[in-house]
Amino acid sequence: MKKKNGFLLLSMLLVLSLFVAACGNDEASTGDDPEYLSMLTGGTSGTYYPLGGAMAKIITDETGVQTDAVSSNASADNVIALKEGNAELAFVQTDVVANAIEGVNAFEGEPVDNVMAIGSLYPETIQIVTTANSGISSVEDLRGKTVSVGAPGSGTYINAEQILEVHGMTMDDIDVQNLDFGESTGGIQDGNIDAAFITAGTPTGAVEGLAATTEISIVPIAQDKVDELIASYPYYAAEVIPAGTYNLEEEVSTVAVLAMLAVTADLSEDLVYNITKAIYENTDKIGHAKNEFITLETATDGIGIDFHPGAEKYFKEEGLMD
Repeated sequence: MKKKNGFLLLSMLLVLSLFVAACGNDEASTGDDPEYLSMLTGGTSGTYYPLGGAMAKIITDETGVQTDAVSSNASADNVIALKEGNAELAFVQTDVVANAIEGVNAFEGEPVDNVMAIGSLYPETIQIVTTANSGISSVEDLRGKTVSVGAPGSGTYINAEQILEVHGMTMDDIDVQNLDFGESTGGIQDGNIDAAFITAGTPTGAVEGLAATTEISIVPIAQDKVDELIASYPYYAAEVIPAGTYNLEEEVSTVAVLAMLAVTADLSEDLVYNITKAIYENTDKIGHAKNEFITLETATDGIGIDFHPGAEKYFKEEGLMD
Protein backbone atom coordinates (compact mmCIF):
# COMPACT_ATOMS: atom_id res chain seq x y z
CA MET A 1 0.00 0.00 0.00
CA LYS A 2 2.87 2.33 0.90
CA LYS A 3 4.48 1.49 -2.43
CA LYS A 4 1.29 2.45 -4.27
CA ASN A 5 0.94 5.77 -2.37
CA GLY A 6 4.56 6.60 -3.07
CA PHE A 7 4.06 6.00 -6.79
CA LEU A 8 0.93 8.20 -6.75
CA LEU A 9 2.81 11.03 -5.01
CA LEU A 10 5.68 10.78 -7.49
CA SER A 11 3.24 10.93 -10.40
CA MET A 12 1.55 14.02 -8.97
CA LEU A 13 4.91 15.76 -8.49
CA LEU A 14 5.87 14.93 -12.07
CA VAL A 15 2.61 16.38 -13.44
CA LEU A 16 3.04 19.49 -11.28
CA SER A 17 6.61 20.03 -12.49
CA LEU A 18 5.52 19.73 -16.12
CA PHE A 19 2.74 22.29 -15.51
CA VAL A 20 5.16 24.76 -13.90
CA ALA A 21 7.63 24.32 -16.76
CA ALA A 22 4.89 24.90 -19.32
CA CYS A 23 3.80 28.08 -17.54
CA GLY A 24 7.38 29.30 -17.42
CA ASN A 25 7.85 28.71 -21.14
CA ASP A 26 4.57 30.47 -21.91
CA GLU A 27 5.60 33.50 -19.83
CA ALA A 28 8.92 33.68 -21.63
CA SER A 29 7.25 33.57 -25.02
CA THR A 30 4.68 36.29 -24.32
CA GLY A 31 7.04 38.69 -22.59
CA ASP A 32 6.62 40.45 -19.27
CA ASP A 33 4.69 43.57 -20.19
CA PRO A 34 4.06 46.23 -17.55
CA GLU A 35 0.63 46.78 -16.02
CA TYR A 36 1.01 50.53 -16.51
CA LEU A 37 2.51 52.53 -19.37
CA SER A 38 4.01 56.01 -19.19
CA MET A 39 3.71 58.14 -22.32
CA LEU A 40 6.11 61.09 -22.28
CA THR A 41 4.82 64.14 -24.14
CA GLY A 42 6.12 67.72 -23.86
CA GLY A 43 5.44 70.95 -22.02
CA THR A 44 1.87 71.64 -20.96
CA SER A 45 1.64 74.67 -23.29
CA GLY A 46 2.63 72.76 -26.43
CA THR A 47 0.82 70.25 -28.68
CA TYR A 48 2.30 67.00 -27.37
CA TYR A 49 0.77 67.13 -23.90
CA PRO A 50 -2.96 67.54 -24.70
CA LEU A 51 -2.68 65.24 -27.71
CA GLY A 52 -0.85 62.66 -25.61
CA GLY A 53 -3.61 62.78 -23.01
CA ALA A 54 -6.24 61.96 -25.63
CA MET A 55 -4.14 59.14 -27.09
CA ALA A 56 -3.32 57.69 -23.68
CA LYS A 57 -7.04 57.38 -22.93
CA ILE A 58 -7.62 55.54 -26.21
CA ILE A 59 -4.78 53.11 -25.47
CA THR A 60 -6.16 52.51 -21.97
CA ASP A 61 -9.70 51.94 -23.23
CA GLU A 62 -8.75 49.73 -26.19
CA THR A 63 -5.95 47.59 -24.69
CA GLY A 64 -6.91 47.49 -21.02
CA VAL A 65 -3.43 48.65 -20.03
CA GLN A 66 -3.52 51.87 -17.98
CA THR A 67 -1.58 54.50 -19.92
CA ASP A 68 -0.76 57.92 -18.50
CA ALA A 69 0.44 60.98 -20.41
CA VAL A 70 3.29 62.74 -18.60
CA SER A 71 4.62 66.25 -19.33
CA SER A 72 8.33 66.45 -20.14
CA ASN A 73 11.02 68.48 -21.90
CA ALA A 74 10.04 66.76 -25.17
CA SER A 75 12.00 64.97 -27.87
CA ALA A 76 15.65 64.63 -26.77
CA ASP A 77 14.85 64.07 -23.10
CA ASN A 78 12.09 61.66 -24.10
CA VAL A 79 14.50 59.51 -26.12
CA ILE A 80 16.93 59.39 -23.19
CA ALA A 81 14.11 58.41 -20.82
CA LEU A 82 13.12 55.55 -23.15
CA LYS A 83 16.75 54.47 -23.41
CA GLU A 84 17.11 54.38 -19.63
CA GLY A 85 13.83 52.53 -19.07
CA ASN A 86 12.05 55.42 -17.36
CA ALA A 87 9.07 55.30 -19.75
CA GLU A 88 7.61 52.98 -22.38
CA LEU A 89 6.14 55.38 -24.95
CA ALA A 90 7.09 58.89 -26.04
CA PHE A 91 6.36 61.63 -28.52
CA VAL A 92 9.52 62.54 -30.46
CA GLN A 93 10.48 64.39 -33.60
CA THR A 94 11.57 62.15 -36.47
CA ASP A 95 14.84 64.07 -36.83
CA VAL A 96 15.74 63.84 -33.15
CA VAL A 97 15.20 60.10 -32.85
CA ALA A 98 17.11 59.51 -36.10
CA ASN A 99 20.02 61.47 -34.59
CA ALA A 100 19.76 59.34 -31.45
CA ILE A 101 19.95 56.04 -33.34
CA GLU A 102 22.90 57.33 -35.41
CA GLY A 103 24.66 58.82 -32.37
CA VAL A 104 25.03 62.32 -33.83
CA ASN A 105 24.26 65.93 -32.78
CA ALA A 106 22.94 65.88 -29.18
CA PHE A 107 23.71 62.13 -29.05
CA GLU A 108 27.27 62.38 -30.38
CA GLY A 109 29.15 59.18 -29.53
CA GLU A 110 26.20 57.78 -27.54
CA PRO A 111 23.89 56.01 -29.99
CA VAL A 112 20.58 54.65 -28.73
CA ASP A 113 19.79 51.04 -29.63
CA ASN A 114 16.60 50.18 -27.73
CA VAL A 115 14.10 52.66 -29.17
CA MET A 116 11.82 51.80 -32.10
CA ALA A 117 8.97 53.40 -34.04
CA ILE A 118 5.23 52.92 -33.74
CA GLY A 119 4.28 55.47 -36.40
CA SER A 120 4.25 59.09 -37.53
CA LEU A 121 1.53 61.48 -36.41
CA TYR A 122 1.51 64.99 -37.93
CA PRO A 123 3.78 67.73 -39.28
CA GLU A 124 5.55 69.85 -36.67
CA THR A 125 6.05 73.32 -38.02
CA ILE A 126 9.13 75.38 -37.18
CA GLN A 127 7.65 78.74 -36.17
CA ILE A 128 9.96 81.71 -35.56
CA VAL A 129 7.65 83.91 -33.53
CA THR A 130 8.09 87.62 -32.90
CA THR A 131 5.94 90.75 -32.64
CA ALA A 132 4.72 92.63 -35.70
CA ASN A 133 6.68 95.73 -34.66
CA SER A 134 9.95 93.98 -33.75
CA GLY A 135 11.68 94.87 -37.02
CA ILE A 136 12.53 91.19 -37.54
CA SER A 137 11.40 90.13 -41.01
CA SER A 138 14.04 87.52 -41.92
CA VAL A 139 16.18 84.93 -40.18
CA GLU A 140 19.22 87.14 -40.73
CA ASP A 141 17.50 89.85 -38.67
CA LEU A 142 17.83 87.61 -35.60
CA ARG A 143 21.53 88.41 -35.42
CA GLY A 144 22.28 90.16 -32.13
CA LYS A 145 18.73 89.63 -30.84
CA THR A 146 17.57 87.81 -27.70
CA VAL A 147 16.05 84.58 -28.97
CA SER A 148 14.57 81.54 -27.22
CA VAL A 149 15.66 78.27 -28.84
CA GLY A 150 14.32 75.70 -26.40
CA ALA A 151 16.26 73.43 -24.08
CA PRO A 152 19.78 72.37 -25.21
CA GLY A 153 19.53 69.12 -27.18
CA SER A 154 15.77 69.46 -27.67
CA GLY A 155 14.23 69.10 -31.11
CA THR A 156 13.51 72.82 -31.20
CA TYR A 157 17.13 73.64 -30.31
CA ILE A 158 18.49 71.43 -33.09
CA ASN A 159 16.01 72.93 -35.59
CA ALA A 160 17.14 76.44 -34.61
CA GLU A 161 20.79 75.45 -34.91
CA GLN A 162 20.32 73.99 -38.40
CA ILE A 163 18.20 76.90 -39.67
CA LEU A 164 20.79 79.40 -38.43
CA GLU A 165 23.48 77.28 -40.10
CA VAL A 166 21.99 77.55 -43.60
CA HIS A 167 21.80 81.30 -43.08
CA GLY A 168 25.51 81.49 -42.26
CA MET A 169 24.93 81.91 -38.52
CA THR A 170 25.49 80.02 -35.28
CA MET A 171 24.12 80.21 -31.75
CA ASP A 172 26.97 82.65 -31.00
CA ASP A 173 25.29 85.20 -33.27
CA ILE A 174 22.24 85.51 -31.01
CA ASP A 175 21.62 85.98 -27.29
CA VAL A 176 20.39 82.47 -26.55
CA GLN A 177 17.55 81.86 -24.10
CA ASN A 178 16.56 78.28 -23.23
CA LEU A 179 12.83 78.64 -22.55
CA ASP A 180 9.84 76.37 -23.04
CA PHE A 181 6.97 77.45 -25.28
CA GLY A 182 4.93 79.13 -22.54
CA GLU A 183 7.97 80.97 -21.19
CA SER A 184 8.94 82.00 -24.72
CA THR A 185 5.62 83.58 -25.61
CA GLY A 186 5.44 85.17 -22.16
CA GLY A 187 8.90 86.61 -22.70
CA ILE A 188 7.89 88.07 -26.08
CA GLN A 189 4.77 89.59 -24.56
CA ASP A 190 6.74 91.13 -21.68
CA GLY A 191 9.47 92.43 -24.00
CA ASN A 192 12.18 90.32 -22.36
CA ILE A 193 13.03 88.46 -25.57
CA ASP A 194 12.76 89.42 -29.22
CA ALA A 195 11.79 86.13 -30.83
CA ALA A 196 11.40 82.40 -30.22
CA PHE A 197 11.79 79.21 -32.20
CA ILE A 198 8.78 76.99 -31.55
CA THR A 199 8.54 73.57 -33.19
CA ALA A 200 4.98 72.29 -32.81
CA GLY A 201 1.83 71.59 -34.72
CA THR A 202 -0.07 74.69 -35.72
CA PRO A 203 -1.96 76.32 -34.25
CA THR A 204 0.13 76.03 -31.08
CA GLY A 205 -1.69 76.91 -27.85
CA ALA A 206 1.08 79.11 -26.46
CA VAL A 207 1.29 81.12 -29.69
CA GLU A 208 -2.50 81.44 -29.88
CA GLY A 209 -2.45 82.84 -26.37
CA LEU A 210 0.15 85.43 -27.36
CA ALA A 211 -1.73 86.34 -30.55
CA ALA A 212 -4.87 87.01 -28.50
CA THR A 213 -3.20 90.00 -26.83
CA THR A 214 -0.32 90.93 -29.16
CA GLU A 215 -0.03 91.40 -32.91
CA ILE A 216 2.53 88.80 -33.88
CA SER A 217 4.60 87.91 -36.90
CA ILE A 218 6.05 84.56 -38.02
CA VAL A 219 9.45 85.01 -39.64
CA PRO A 220 9.49 83.38 -43.10
CA ILE A 221 12.26 81.16 -44.45
CA ALA A 222 13.19 82.00 -48.04
CA GLN A 223 12.67 79.26 -50.62
CA ASP A 224 16.37 78.90 -51.48
CA LYS A 225 17.14 78.37 -47.79
CA VAL A 226 14.29 75.85 -47.50
CA ASP A 227 15.83 73.94 -50.43
CA GLU A 228 19.31 74.12 -48.87
CA LEU A 229 18.03 72.89 -45.52
CA ILE A 230 16.20 69.92 -47.09
CA ALA A 231 19.28 69.04 -49.15
CA SER A 232 21.41 68.94 -45.99
CA TYR A 233 18.80 67.35 -43.72
CA PRO A 234 16.25 65.29 -45.71
CA TYR A 235 13.87 64.85 -42.76
CA TYR A 236 12.69 68.46 -43.27
CA ALA A 237 9.79 69.31 -45.57
CA ALA A 238 8.58 72.63 -46.96
CA GLU A 239 5.57 73.92 -45.04
CA VAL A 240 3.19 76.88 -45.22
CA ILE A 241 1.38 78.45 -42.28
CA PRO A 242 -1.98 79.54 -43.74
CA ALA A 243 -3.21 83.11 -43.62
CA GLY A 244 -5.61 83.57 -40.72
CA THR A 245 -3.56 81.42 -38.35
CA TYR A 246 -2.75 83.60 -35.33
CA ASN A 247 -4.57 86.42 -37.16
CA LEU A 248 -1.83 86.54 -39.82
CA GLU A 249 -2.83 88.48 -42.92
CA GLU A 250 -0.65 86.43 -45.30
CA GLU A 251 0.61 82.87 -45.43
CA VAL A 252 4.17 82.23 -44.24
CA SER A 253 6.70 79.88 -45.83
CA THR A 254 8.72 77.76 -43.42
CA VAL A 255 9.69 74.11 -42.85
CA ALA A 256 8.43 71.20 -40.78
CA VAL A 257 9.53 67.87 -39.36
CA LEU A 258 7.19 65.06 -38.31
CA ALA A 259 5.99 64.16 -34.85
CA MET A 260 6.01 60.42 -34.21
CA LEU A 261 5.36 57.94 -31.41
CA ALA A 262 8.35 55.90 -30.24
CA VAL A 263 8.44 52.85 -27.99
CA THR A 264 10.98 50.81 -26.06
CA ALA A 265 12.10 47.69 -27.91
CA ASP A 266 11.42 45.35 -24.98
CA LEU A 267 7.62 45.64 -25.04
CA SER A 268 6.05 42.54 -26.53
CA GLU A 269 4.93 42.28 -30.15
CA ASP A 270 1.34 41.64 -29.07
CA LEU A 271 1.12 44.70 -26.83
CA VAL A 272 2.64 47.09 -29.39
CA TYR A 273 0.41 45.60 -32.10
CA ASN A 274 -2.62 46.39 -29.94
CA ILE A 275 -1.35 49.91 -29.16
CA THR A 276 -0.75 50.64 -32.85
CA LYS A 277 -4.16 49.29 -33.82
CA ALA A 278 -5.83 51.30 -31.03
CA ILE A 279 -4.29 54.58 -32.20
CA TYR A 280 -4.78 54.34 -35.95
CA GLU A 281 -8.28 52.85 -35.81
CA ASN A 282 -9.62 55.41 -33.34
CA THR A 283 -8.28 58.73 -34.60
CA ASP A 284 -11.85 60.04 -34.68
CA LYS A 285 -11.85 59.79 -30.88
CA ILE A 286 -8.81 62.02 -30.49
CA GLY A 287 -10.28 65.27 -29.23
CA HIS A 288 -7.60 67.51 -30.69
CA ALA A 289 -7.27 69.57 -33.88
CA LYS A 290 -4.34 67.37 -34.98
CA ASN A 291 -6.52 64.27 -35.31
CA GLU A 292 -7.17 65.07 -39.00
CA PHE A 293 -3.45 64.59 -39.74
CA ILE A 294 -3.11 61.29 -37.87
CA THR A 295 -4.08 58.74 -40.49
CA LEU A 296 -3.27 55.13 -41.27
CA GLU A 297 -2.27 56.15 -44.80
CA THR A 298 0.53 58.42 -43.52
CA ALA A 299 1.54 56.36 -40.47
CA THR A 300 4.79 55.13 -42.01
CA ASP A 301 5.83 58.43 -43.61
CA GLY A 302 9.10 60.07 -42.62
CA ILE A 303 10.22 57.32 -40.24
CA GLY A 304 13.99 56.93 -40.34
CA ILE A 305 14.36 54.20 -37.69
CA ASP A 306 13.19 50.59 -37.40
CA PHE A 307 9.57 49.87 -36.60
CA HIS A 308 8.76 47.76 -33.57
CA PRO A 309 7.74 44.23 -34.72
CA GLY A 310 4.26 44.80 -33.28
CA ALA A 311 3.73 47.98 -35.31
CA GLU A 312 5.25 46.34 -38.37
CA LYS A 313 2.85 43.39 -38.06
CA TYR A 314 -0.14 45.74 -37.96
CA PHE A 315 1.02 47.84 -40.92
CA LYS A 316 1.69 44.70 -42.99
CA GLU A 317 -1.84 43.48 -42.30
CA GLU A 318 -3.10 46.86 -43.50
CA GLY A 319 -1.02 46.68 -46.69
CA LEU A 320 1.33 49.54 -45.80
CA MET A 321 4.42 47.30 -45.74
CA ASP A 322 5.56 44.35 -47.79
